[in-house]
Amino acid sequence: MDVLFGPSNAAPVAAIVPPAPKPASAEDRQPKKADGTAARDPIMDSTIMVLDDEPFNVMVVRKYLRDAGYSSLLECTDSSEAMRTIARNKPSLLLLDIMMPKVSGLDILRALRLEEQARRFPVLVLTASTDSATKREALDLGAADFLAKPVDPNDLVPRVRNALTTKVYEERLANYAEKLEHDVRTRTAELEASRQEVIHCLARAAEYRDDITGQHVVRVGRYAGLIARELGSSAADVETLELAAQLHDVGKIGIPDAVLNSPGKLDPEQLAVIQRHCSFARNILAPLGENEWRVLQTHARLGAGLLQISSSPILMLAARIAQTHHEWWNGAGYPLGLAGEDIPLEGRITAVADVFDALSTPRPYKAPIPREKCFAIMTEERGTHFDPRVLDAFFARSKEVIEIQMEYMDR
Repeated sequence: MDVLFGPSNAAPVAAIVPPAPKPASAEDRQPKKADGTAARDPIMDSTIMVLDDEPFNVMVVRKYLRDAGYSSLLECTDSSEAMRTIARNKPSLLLLDIMMPKVSGLDILRALRLEEQARRFPVLVLTASTDSATKREALDLGAADFLAKPVDPNDLVPRVRNALTTKVYEERLANYAEKLEHDVRTRTAELEASRQEVIHCLARAAEYRDDITGQHVVRVGRYAGLIARELGSSAADVETLELAAQLHDVGKIGIPDAVLNSPGKLDPEQLAVIQRHCSFARNILAPLGENEWRVLQTHARLGAGLLQISSSPILMLAARIAQTHHEWWNGAGYPLGLAGEDIPLEGRITAVADVFDALSTPRPYKAPIPREKCFAIMTEERGTHFDPRVLDAFFARSKEVIEIQMEYMDR
């Protein structure tokens, strides 16, 4: 017997069996961080407000919630103070009695739904009423659920947790959506800045052919914006025009230096060459033709990149400006000989801006002309070279014209 069962003085079986584990407390149920400390649970940390005109009912609900681990509790027995208490403490959940003197639970629900920040504020209704009309009205006013009085903790605790879980989830979704919106705005701003810089670089690359500062294109863009603003264009359209107008002479890239930098008056052959810069610009900025696309699409990556560019509204606008800013109101311009309102408005606007800057700044073949004399020269061409309405809009902004001249003067 000793061999089978060990020494006679061995400890009783009950003494060596480990004790049964204790039920997990609310603290034990808290999620843990990597360092073993308790992580904050947004549900258990939620502030719950109990509103009931009977102090005993408030006390009972408070005990059940504390036993379940909720520690941030607000109590209110005066319904007339409810909205002030809610506004001051901003609870996450409201347990609301319906039948109260002074201000009823339905009145409080109505008041909550009028507040922008409280429309998604979850409310669990505590009621001893079995009136279906009252329940229907409470639901219509946004109540999330009902709890019958006397309150059963087995009913109360899971419904409170469900309501808070839904609220926390909705808040996370809202925060995520807000972050996505912020990221999209940031990325859009970055892309816009990149696009503007590319356009500035392209415009300056062309302008450096005969203007070592490259400020001409910037001034023309700003003058065009002034005119458009005076004519009543929207802020977005003005911004787009200012940028697109800077590309009006991008076709100069295709003009030989000997012609572009000729110090004297151009002969007819040279004039014909320089007039081709409008069509060069159109070819640079406009979408590709069908045959060109067919060839381009053999290189998928390059094709995809240019597809995005060629469908850009700002480049389409720039192409129209480049092709039409040398047209005259009376039809004597080039390259198409358009007249009057057949000339796109953006072309008529840029024509005024471009001629003023050409007159008022030095060129290899001339000295700068004072502003008042520039205006006088342009006035003589009102109704022949220039659209009268567009020219008048430019003159109306003469004070801002001076500011642009000073800000973007050649250095």
